[in-house]
Amino acid sequence: QGIWSCGGGRGFGPVVEAGDLVLWWRKITSLWRRELAGTACPCIICSAVELIFLLLVMAGRGKRKAGGRSSETRNPAEDGKKNRGGESGVSEDLQQELQHLYQLPMPEDFYHLWQFCEELNPGNPCDALTSSLGLQLVGPYDILAGKHKVTTNVEPNYFLHWRYFYDPPEFQTVIAGDSGTQYHLGYFRDTPDELPAFVAAGEAKKGCSLLQMGDNLFCSLNLLLNRRLKEISNKRQISSLKELETKLTAMAKKLNYSLEQRTKGMKARDRKVSTKTFHGAGLVVPIDKSGVGYRELPETDGSLKKICKAIVEAPSDEARIKAFAPIQEMITYVQFANDECDYGMGYELGIDLFCYGSHYFHKVVRQLLPLAYKLLKSHLFAEIVEAHLAKRKWDDLDQLKG
Repeated sequence: QGIWSCGGGRGFGPVVEAGDLVLWWRKITSLWRRELAGTACPCIICSAVELIFLLLVMAGRGKRKAGGRSSETRNPAEDGKKNRGGESGVSEDLQQELQHLYQLPMPEDFYHLWQFCEELNPGNPCDALTSSLGLQLVGPYDILAGKHKVTTNVEPNYFLHWRYFYDPPEFQTVIAGDSGTQYHLGYFRDTPDELPAFVAAGEAKKGCSLLQMGDNLFCSLNLLLNRRLKEISNKRQISSLKELETKLTAMAKKLNYSLEQRTKGMKARDRKVSTKTFHGAGLVVPIDKSGVGYRELPETDGSLKKICKAIVEAPSDEARIKAFAPIQEMITYVQFANDECDYGMGYELGIDLFCYGSHYFHKVVRQLLPLAYKLLKSHLFAEIVEAHLAKRKWDDLDQLKG
């Protein structure tokens, strides 16, 4: 037991039931016929040799990341992020409505920041930080403000509500800033059923990069306050910002929120990151004890960007098709990786091409990313990226406008 088995099609591992061996054999023989069609010798010895050859060829097309680390789904309660939004005064019914519309669990700091902004500006909490920091609460905060009840849009898509051009499915915008750079803050989740791993900041007009800004919104705003204080010299403005900072840090301390940009939990996540990707926030791919789950792309980030640039800047369609050859080769590698349950390879390539941003890659992204999310059991992210690619745009991001 355990020698010729795949544990339900997951590569070599303990036998689960007799049918798994049959499925494994069918998979290998199917790949064998595809690779060696018309060359196979009918004798047993040659058949065995050719099968071993095929396995070696497949292994050479992409290697699994060394270490075989386990990236098990974390329990949000373990890192102190219990979802206790009711303590902020937001009703249970409103919380449930919000989760129903977005299909995502919200962390307690989301509701506590709403409470904080209500105290600053009871009449319009969404604009409580506008005069001081140029920020507006958006996205799911619009539900707390009741904007979804008065919108003229009869079919708002909450997957696209304040979703900026480069926002991957893992990112959920909650605060909008400078419209010139399209600065925004949001939660980054590794899976749809988890609470966020951290808060990130992006500037869509400058690119796809996401900067980690602590594990809660109080930390993010405190970092922005400190940055703003270093930039201004007007005494009245400094006094106003320091007053806001005092109130913000006092509430964060009272609620036991960390004001560190990189917390212990975030550093622990970094050790589970399989690849940084173009946006820099990293992807955490579940990897089992035998190392199955992720294998590296055959190109570095730098070389992949050069390939993408050559495609986008190709002088003709003929030249563009030729420049696409390395991408097509990687797609073939991804197909083999998926057959061996290394789903992270297609996940990484799909995210990188999405982050590059060109419409020339949308067809390939549609081919790679939704499938990768479904294989990784992140079905909601598959729905989000499909909706985003269908209506990907730079402006008019407010689905509840009017």
